[in-house]
Amino acid sequence: MQTALIMLAAYLLGSVSFAIVVSRLLRLPDPRGYGSRNPGATNVLRSGSRLAAALTLIGDAGKGALAVGLTVLMTGESPVTGVDPPLAGAMAFLGHLYPVYHGFRGGKGVATAAGVLFAFNLWLGLGTLASFGLIVAFFRIISLASIIAALFSVFWAGFLFGLAPVTPAVGAMALMLAWRHRENIGRLVAGTESRLGQKAKP
Repeated sequence: MQTALIMLAAYLLGSVSFAIVVSRLLRLPDPRGYGSRNPGATNVLRSGSRLAAALTLIGDAGKGALAVGLTVLMTGESPVTGVDPPLAGAMAFLGHLYPVYHGFRGGKGVATAAGVLFAFNLWLGLGTLASFGLIVAFFRIISLASIIAALFSVFWAGFLFGLAPVTPAVGAMALMLAWRHRENIGRLVAGTESRLGQKAKP
């Protein structure tokens, strides 16, 4: 029962879309109505507001980390070898992708995944972030960096922790993230994917 309640609470926490909340508070257009129509920090940046994008990034990452951190405090389990913390992280991520508060139209999950990974383990988060940063630096395409970093997150989890419960949780998140980027993959193949900092009018 406790595990089920933790999973539900983590999903509800993850369902809070900071792209939508921040845009409303700052009186910006709904991010689901311009650019990629994705409620995430990258698309919010296309509105021209760096503040809104930064707040969205912090909020979405923070809710992932909070879901794991609160579960650790509540259960006393390790975020790596325990069962409930990895489940909480994965459910918060799922909530971001398919938020119950916003008609199940969520973001791609990059920031939330980062928050979850750092809450799991600092080195896991840093390894994945380094993979992401290198691709962004060379190509300036967030979607490409996100997909590659997701793949590397599974590698880092396996390398650091073997078959501990955190590894399949990271693997599930990586698969979900890749699925949510399926349209981006098509645009990458076609050479039409947007680059970092490119604006799109509402």
